[in-house]
Amino acid sequence: MKANDFRKREGFNGQKLIVLPKKIINDFLNSDAITRQLHITDIGYYPKARFHYAERNAGIGQHILIYCLEGYGWVEINKERIEIGPSEFVVIPKNSSHRYGASEHKPWTIYWIHFKGELAGYIVELILKNAANFQPKLAYNEERMALFDDIYHTLEMGYSSDALRYVSMTFSHFLSSLMYERKFVNPDHKAEKDIVERSVGFMKEKIQTSVTLSELAEFSRLSVSHFSSIFKAKTGYSPIEYFNHLKIQHACQYLSFTDLPVKNVAIMLGIHDPYYFTRMFTRLMGVSPTAYRKKQEHAF
Repeated sequence: MKANDFRKREGFNGQKLIVLPKKIINDFLNSDAITRQLHITDIGYYPKARFHYAERNAGIGQHILIYCLEGYGWVEINKERIEIGPSEFVVIPKNSSHRYGASEHKPWTIYWIHFKGELAGYIVELILKNAANFQPKLAYNEERMALFDDIYHTLEMGYSSDALRYVSMTFSHFLSSLMYERKFVNPDHKAEKDIVERSVGFMKEKIQTSVTLSELAEFSRLSVSHFSSIFKAKTGYSPIEYFNHLKIQHACQYLSFTDLPVKNVAIMLGIHDPYYFTRMFTRLMGVSPTAYRKKQEHAF
């Protein structure tokens, strides 16, 4: 049994993973004036990731950043092996042959991001300019990790145009903290949740059920028409379409980390018609659920 086969069946306790839908990438991220400069395509957190392993002989079309919080692992880029330890990160340039994996005895806990964009290659060059063997070392910084968590949480709440631009700009700040660590300062700020944010939180609580537009409007204490207008103005999507985005986000996690049949994944998300679920998933992700799961066998 291969190590990555074990990982894909069991996953890691406490793992996090978001893969942005192909439709979102093609329709918005690649064309918007802000996000086309730099955007995330995949993001995750793997704690104590025993048996974690990936191998891509031809590389992939995104740059990969792996930050090791604790434990140990290794990365091989163009046949050059690098040992990774706590508070170290590695950047793998796109289209570079690579392999990586966790230490067997003290497996790493990692934050990782796949990213691309018109400025991405230049940013990677800047990061690597003064770093030996693709591997800069950093002091642990809670504010930097808070940026990662903010990015992940924002994407977890859905893919509104504002959210995607915010993620792009926050990710730029995150990268700047890697390149210019001495200048890195993260101001303390808290924002009060608005009606739309509270509604998205309600959607997440109800992700395993079906929710009607009327129920969402009632939760927000607004008329259906007023709520729909506010929600679409803020996110760029109707409430139900946004809710479906969140369902597909969770579906990707089930397909990546469990062996649940596709029809069971649909039921877990409150969709009792597997054919409807497959059509919706394919429309948003660009591939069927079965094809997506097969593709993830060699990803990350």
